[in-house]
Amino acid sequence: QVQLVESGGGLVQPGGSLRLSCAASGNIFSINTMGWYRQAPGKQRELVAAITSSRSTNYADSVKGRFTIARDKNTVNLQMNSLKPEDTAVYYCNAAGGIGNSWSHWGQGTQVTVSS
Repeated sequence: QVQLVESGGGLVQPGGSLRLSCAASGNIFSINTMGWYRQAPGKQRELVAAITSSRSTNYADSVKGRFTIARDKNTVNLQMNSLKPEDTAVYYCNAAGGIGNSWSHWGQGTQVTVSS
C-alpha cells in the first residue's frame, strides 16, 4: 500500500505561480511512476505531468513550457508557472507500480484556482 498526501494548492492570479508537493509513504520502493492529474468541473480527469523512476517525464501539451515535474525519493513536485484560468481544477497526485503499472493510488486532491 502507498499513501499520498498533497499540499500547495490555492488561489493565484493569472500569470502567477504555484508549487504542488506530494509525499508518498508506505511501500514507496514499489513505485514506478508518479504523476499529477487534474479535473475541472464537468470535465474528465486528465494527465498533467508524470515522471518515472528513471526520471523520464511526460507533459500534457497544454502545460509544456509552463509546468515542471520533479521527483526526489518519496516526493514529487509540480512547479506551475504562467498560470492561466483554464488551469483551474482539482489536482491529484498519483503513484503507480507493479508490472506494467498494474496498480495505482491517488491522493485526496488539492484545489488550484487561477482568477483575478
